[in-house]
Amino acid sequence: MTDIMIEASNAAKDTYPLLPLRGMLVFPFMITPLDVGREKSVRALEEAMTQDRQLILAVQKSAEIAEPEADEIQEIGVMAEIKQLLKMPEGQLRVLVEGLHRVQIEEFVETESCFHVRVSEISETEESGPEIEALMRTVQDQFEEYVKLSRKVPSEVIVAINSINEPGRLADTIAAQLMVSVEEKQHLLEIASSRRRLEELVLLLSKEVEILQLEKKIHVRVRKQLEKNQKEYYLREQMRAIQKELGEKDAIASEVDEFRRKIEKAKMPKAAQEQALHELDRLEKMPPMAAEAVVVRTYLDWLTSLPWSKQTRDRLDIAAAKEILDADHYGLDKVKERILEFLAVRHLTKKMKGPILCLVGPPGVGKTSLARSIARALERKFVRFSLGGVRDEAEIRGHRRTYIGAMPGKVIQAMKQAGSRNPVMLLDEIDKMTMDFRGDPASALLEVLDPEQNSNFGDHYLEVTFDLSKVFFITTANVMHNIPRPLLDRMEVIQIPGYTEEEKLEIAKRHLWGKQVAANGLKEEQIFISDNAISKVISDYTRESGVRNLERELGSVCRKVAKELVQGAEPPIRVNVNSIETYLGAPRYLRTMSEGESKVGVVTGLAYTQVGGDILAIEASVMPGKGQLIITGQLGDVMRESAQASLSYVRSRAAEWGIPVDFYEKHDIHIHVPEGAIPKDGPSAGITITTALVSALTGRPVRGDLAMTGEITLRGRVLPIGGVKEKLLAAHRAGIRRVLLPKENSKDLEEIPVNIQRKLEIELVEHMDVVLEKALLAPIPGMGTAMESGDDTTTDPMPFLPTGFGQESQQPWMGNS
Repeated sequence: MTDIMIEASNAAKDTYPLLPLRGMLVFPFMITPLDVGREKSVRALEEAMTQDRQLILAVQKSAEIAEPEADEIQEIGVMAEIKQLLKMPEGQLRVLVEGLHRVQIEEFVETESCFHVRVSEISETEESGPEIEALMRTVQDQFEEYVKLSRKVPSEVIVAINSINEPGRLADTIAAQLMVSVEEKQHLLEIASSRRRLEELVLLLSKEVEILQLEKKIHVRVRKQLEKNQKEYYLREQMRAIQKELGEKDAIASEVDEFRRKIEKAKMPKAAQEQALHELDRLEKMPPMAAEAVVVRTYLDWLTSLPWSKQTRDRLDIAAAKEILDADHYGLDKVKERILEFLAVRHLTKKMKGPILCLVGPPGVGKTSLARSIARALERKFVRFSLGGVRDEAEIRGHRRTYIGAMPGKVIQAMKQAGSRNPVMLLDEIDKMTMDFRGDPASALLEVLDPEQNSNFGDHYLEVTFDLSKVFFITTANVMHNIPRPLLDRMEVIQIPGYTEEEKLEIAKRHLWGKQVAANGLKEEQIFISDNAISKVISDYTRESGVRNLERELGSVCRKVAKELVQGAEPPIRVNVNSIETYLGAPRYLRTMSEGESKVGVVTGLAYTQVGGDILAIEASVMPGKGQLIITGQLGDVMRESAQASLSYVRSRAAEWGIPVDFYEKHDIHIHVPEGAIPKDGPSAGITITTALVSALTGRPVRGDLAMTGEITLRGRVLPIGGVKEKLLAAHRAGIRRVLLPKENSKDLEEIPVNIQRKLEIELVEHMDVVLEKALLAPIPGMGTAMESGDDTTTDPMPFLPTGFGQESQQPWMGNS
C-alpha cells in the first residue's frame, strides 16, 4: 500500500467486476482499447455488459503472472466504462474503455469465476491559484518539449493538452501519454491531490526530457561516426585517378597548396597559423561545391591577406617631416609639435606604441587633410573610414562566421587595405556615432583605442587576435560632449580652433587659390587676385571657422574668369576689392560692428558659435511694475539661470550701490538679447547681464568700446569660460578696443596671435566689483535713473561706491572714461 494519504469519499461502497491489467495502466479521462483473452477477464467483461457497462481496472503487481491472486493486484485502480466490445477469432475480446475516476479496492467479494470487488471512490482535491497556474504552464511546456524529442507521441496531442483548464485532468492526460514504466504511472495514479500530481509530473518530465536529449546526442554522434558518403568518395578518387593519367593537377590540391604557401609567407603568430592550417585541413576534405567550402575559402583569403608582419619604415628626419607639415598646412602648431615629438621619441627607442590623437575642432579647419599630411610626413600608409552614423557594434568588431555574408569589421578591413601593420588610421567623425538594439560601437572602440589592449584586438570574424599597437590612430570630432567619457579618456585630445582672418588669408594665398586656379583649367599668369580682394571674400562672403566656403567662393571667381577668357577677354585678368562684387554679387554677410557709443543698460558681450566668435548686445530696461523679470531673445535654460543669478547678486548688493532695496517689488526688469530668431545659451554672459542691470538701475552708461565675457556666482566671483580665442577674434573684428576676461582664463591667452593681442587691451578680472569699476562711467548730467518715476522715493546714484572685494573706497566712484 502506498504511503500517500488517500481520502475515501463517504459514498456508498458498491460491487463491480474487476479486470486485472498486465503491462499497462488506464488513467481517468483516458480512452484506450484492450485485448482480453484470459478466462476470468472475459467473464468479468460479460458481467459488466449485462449490468451498467462499468467495471474496475487495476494493474497487476507483476506482469509475468498469468492468473494473479487478490493480493497480487494493486489496491488503487480506475472505474471504467465499456464503450465498445468486439469478439475476435479464437475467443478473444477487443474492448474500448474510458477511465472515469479513481477508486480504492476495499474488499474482494468473489475470486473464483471472476474478480468481484467492493470499492470506494477517491475524491480528488482540486486546487486553484497562481501557483497551480504556474505548475500547469510548466507541465505543458515540458510536455511539448518531450513530444518534440520523443517523436513517439503525435504532435496533435499538444493542441488537446493546451486546451485543458482543469489541473487534475491535465495531469492525468499527460501521464497517460508518457512512455514510462507502469510503476511510475501507478505512483501518479495513487496521488489524489492535483497539486502534488503536477509537482511529481514536473520532476518526471524533467528526467525524461534530459534522457531524450542524451539519446539524441548519442544518436547524432554515432551517425556522424558511421555515416560516410561512399558515392562521393568513390567519384572523387576516380577524378584524381583520371587527372593523374592525363597529367593534370587536382584543382582542390592546387588551391590547398596555394593557401599553404600564403600561410607560410604571411608569418602569422602561432595561434593564427594553427587556426589557418586547421581551416585548410577542413577545406581539403570538403567537396568542392559544398556551401561551407566557400565560407572557408573566404576566411582563409582574409587571414592570408592581412599584414601580420609587413610594416613600413618611418621617416625619422624631423627637419624633413616639419617641412612637409608646414608645406601642407598653415598654422596648427600644436598638432605639428606633437608629431615631431613622436618622431623624436621614435628615433631614440625602437619599441614604441602608436599614439592615439583626437583632433577636435569646427568643420573645415583641416582635420582630415592634416591626418593625410601626417602619414606623408612619416612615410606611412594612410587609411580612413568614417564613423558618422555607425550604430552597429559589428561594424567595428565584425560578424561571426555563422552569419551569411559575414565580414570582418571596419578596423580589420582598413588594415587589409593598408597592407601594413603600422599605418596612419583616421577614424573620422567619432562624435557622430549612435547606438541601438544592435549594440554600442563606442564601447567596441574602447579596445581599439586602448594602448594596453589593442595589441590583442579580437575581431568576431577572424576568431584570432590581431596586433594594432603599431597603428598611429587619429580620430576627428567637431565637439567633445558627444564622445563617451571612457572613450575620450583613452585619447590625447588636441583642440584645433577656428582660423583668424589673417590665417585664412595666408591659407588662401598659399594653398586654396593655386588649387582652384589649376582645378578650373587656368594658368597662374592668366589671373591675379589682390590680398584685399581675398580679405573681402573672407569677411563679406563667408562666415565659418574653417575655409571650405572660402575655397568654394574662390572657385566661383575662377570659373567666372574662365568664362571671360573663353569669350575673348585678354589675359591677365586682375581681381581686386572693387571688382569682387562683379564676380560674387552683393555681400552675403554684414560684419557685426560695435556701435562705440556709451549707453545706459546696453553692454557688449562676446559669444562662441559653431562658425567662430561673435559679439552681441545685451540690453536691460527697468520700468514700473510688480517685480517681474522678463527675459527675451530665445535664451536657453542655462542663460536664463545666469540672468536669475545676476538679479539675485544685484539685489544682495543694492544698498551698497545706492539702489533702493525694494526696487524689485515696484519695478519690472526686462533683459533682452537682440537677434531673437537665433537660439542662445551658456553661462558666459553672467557678468554682461549683471553690468547691464546695474547700469539700468543706477543710470550710469557703459563704455561703448568695451566688451566682456565671464560667468558670475552669487558672491560676485567671475568664473572662467571657453572659446577665448574665438571671442577675442570677434572683438577685434568688431572694432572693440578693451576686453574684460576672467582671470582664470589667463592661460588661454597663449593661443591668441601676437598681432591680435597688440590691438586689444585685455584686462583680467576675478570679481564683479572690478568689472563694474572698469565698465561703468559717471552718470550723464541731467539724466535721472530708472528708479526716478512717479512718487517712488529714490536716492542719488552718486553714492554708489565700489567695494573692491568687500573693502569700501572713500572716494566717489566715477569709472574710467
